[in-house]
Amino acid sequence: MDKIFLSALSVECIVGIWEWERRVKQTVVIDLEMAADIRRAAATDRIEDTVDYKKVAKRVIAFVADSQFELVETLTERIAQLIVTEFGVPWVRVRLNKQGAIRGARDVGIEIERRTSDYPAAEAAGAPAHG
Repeated sequence: MDKIFLSALSVECIVGIWEWERRVKQTVVIDLEMAADIRRAAATDRIEDTVDYKKVAKRVIAFVADSQFELVETLTERIAQLIVTEFGVPWVRVRLNKQGAIRGARDVGIEIERRTSDYPAAEAAGAPAHG
């Protein structure tokens, strides 16, 4: 399996359960791994034949910046769902760090893996081949 990855995508957003967290944007750092068969793109040298990681990054940044979730678990799940359903990625790993959330810890976060089968509506609709 080929993978496309994005590392350390920093985005400011509203996330947290405490009142002060609901008023102040905090930085989350996102790492993504996406399954993609890159053979066709390698043969044609065309961006249309692969997952356009710039489009993925821009969409994730826009989504996260506009979001307001209480739990990083919810935010992480929604990022995975967005990538699988909007970009037709069959498998994604999303790691989200909320830096400074725990005193004495550099990072605290969530890491999940999702597949197309985790989102039946997208699977039934036939997610697009590429983003």
